[in-house]
Amino acid sequence: MKHLITVRANAAPVSLHPRAAAEPEGLDSTPAAEARAESTGEQVMVLRFSAFGVWYEINSWYEGRYLERVLPGAFAKTIQERGDRVKIFFNHGYDYQIDQKILGVPELLEERTDGVWAEVPLLDTSYNRDLIPGLRAGGYGSSFMFNVLDELWNHEPGESEHNPEGLPERSILQVRLFEAGPVTWPASHAATAGMRSVAGLTDWYGEQLRTRDSGRHDALVRGFTDFRAQHGLRTSESEAVPPAADPQQVADERQDTAPDEAATTPTDAPDTLVVHHAAGLTHSQRAARLRAQRYSFLTREAS
Repeated sequence: MKHLITVRANAAPVSLHPRAAAEPEGLDSTPAAEARAESTGEQVMVLRFSAFGVWYEINSWYEGRYLERVLPGAFAKTIQERGDRVKIFFNHGYDYQIDQKILGVPELLEERTDGVWAEVPLLDTSYNRDLIPGLRAGGYGSSFMFNVLDELWNHEPGESEHNPEGLPERSILQVRLFEAGPVTWPASHAATAGMRSVAGLTDWYGEQLRTRDSGRHDALVRGFTDFRAQHGLRTSESEAVPPAADPQQVADERQDTAPDEAATTPTDAPDTLVVHHAAGLTHSQRAARLRAQRYSFLTREAS
């Protein structure tokens, strides 16, 4: 299951600081300093996108229902081996205006005692300038996209103070980090270390794929179906499609699936209606090839 794309969000707000005061301690947040930084475009975005040792509940149509925590050291190898390739996007690159434009290049990406931190000087661009007021106000949370490479499961932990329902428990030991950045939904100034501090956004990610790339969406569904079966996890819905999806819309999309998309689908894929065209690329084929190029860094690293 190491190929499954997983998305988590931290409710702690993303912060923004003047470039000259990007150190964690003693940040200069006076109005004069912020005005100088804003006028010169020198803004550093600071994210903590994974807290260590905190149990949180995953209740997902794709993943099932269980408790999860990330242990210290889970990011050490991926930061060392590919930290310079981690992308910083807004809303995971699915914002309709900003799309796949990077917000900046991390100048710092490291594990600390309380989690994983990144410091990202923002590029001087119009789309970043649009984000600055919300970032300064603490209106965005942080999120990251990753694969789990090593984990420990306790499928029958019994009831406990942190797990009153006795849900299965997953401890993440090692990940492959693809991307991180601010997201619209989970920011909360009142968030503390506990159950409500982390949100699973894999369902949201799956819905983005369902509406934009049906082939990768179907692969995600199959992968997490096997994942739930392997660990005896239940999902809150029994339909063949996620609850947010319209079955008729899914059927319509399958009818428009291009031949070369279907050819890349594994043989155990659900039945797919394919419309064959005499010659040339359809709109769906062109869009699929563009998507494959834009998201190729995910498929390369997941292999």
